[in-house]
Amino acid sequence: MRILSAAGRWMERNGATIYDSEPCQVARSNYALFTRKGNTLYIHVYYWPGETVAVGGLTTKVKSARLLASGKDVAFTQDGFRVRFTGLPAQAPDDPVTVIAAECDAEPAQDMIRIRKERPRTSA
Repeated sequence: MRILSAAGRWMERNGATIYDSEPCQVARSNYALFTRKGNTLYIHVYYWPGETVAVGGLTTKVKSARLLASGKDVAFTQDGFRVRFTGLPAQAPDDPVTVIAAECDAEPAQDMIRIRKERPRTSA
């Protein structure tokens, strides 16, 4: 009962990111899953890394970002290889999964192969 109640409370706050979402080309991360609606990318962070969340290979420009549960704006920087969402709380602000909504200038897209070509791993 406790688990189902917690899931129900989470769905009340975040259910639109699941049920009202569309197929999402962005799919690669070690600690997050993704959905989208239009040009908004929903980053479902299930393993909270602390004050910075990074998404590699995002080729679409991020215009703004916010924590979905609170609406609080999230600072970010973006370069050719990743987007870093910074200034986040040390502890996850939502349980069991925190959602960051990133408004992009087009449908969110990710290209991890381009990163490997442009920035290959060095051998030890």
